Amino acid sequence: MSKKLNTNSNLYIIIYAALMVVIVAFLLAFVSKALQKKSDANVAIDKKAQILSSLNLRDIDKDQVEAKYAEVVKQEDDSDDTPIYICKVEGQTKYVVPVSGMGLWGGIWGYVGINDDGNTVYGSYFSHQSETAGLGALIADQPFQDQFKGKKIFGNDGEVALSVVKVGKKIEGLDAQSRCDAITGATLTSDGVDQMLKACLSKYKNKLAHEAQDTTATKVIK
Repeated sequence: MSKKLNTNSNLYIIIYAALMVVIVAFLLAFVSKALQKKSDANVAIDKKAQILSSLNLRDIDKDQVEAKYAEVVKQEDDSDDTPIYICKVEGQTKYVVPVSGMGLWGGIWGYVGINDDGNTVYGSYFSHQSETAGLGALIADQPFQDQFKGKKIFGNDGEVALSVVKVGKKIEGLDAQSRCDAITGATLTSDGVDQMLKACLSKYKNKLAHEAQDTTATKVIK
């Protein structure tokens, strides 16, 4: 008579656990590989939707994002560490630049749409990884983002003047045309957005000035 398998032995438990780990790992790898193409496509569509949001083109159906993006974004210049998207909205040239930084609990990022003068915000989009719901997470809501419209990015000294400041706080040299209100109760997240904008947009000073000159020259020629 064959010896009965002892399912309570340590050896059995170890072998069983090892087999289950291998099987589950294989299944996860298979599913991940099978869904990778679809996942990459969804990420690409989400990025395009964010760029369109910074141009005040929001709430576009997912199946229409690709077509709208192709209609609006005329050139993607990512030749260096300052990628810029050159767009046409209602016949006017707009530039979109990506921004990224750190909030209170994790990464924050977004896109800033800029008028053809290279200095006036046309629209903006921000998102986050893990900011506090009802507080820092409000940077992803349209009311916070809308206040950036029409604000000036650079001051007379050529440095980034666009700022996110606590309501009522006075900062010498900062006027209303470059000032946006911080979120009440979310000081650190608001500071993160402020620092993100200054660090990222400062890299675009020369590039935006160059693009604005080209646009002006084109208008004159026409």
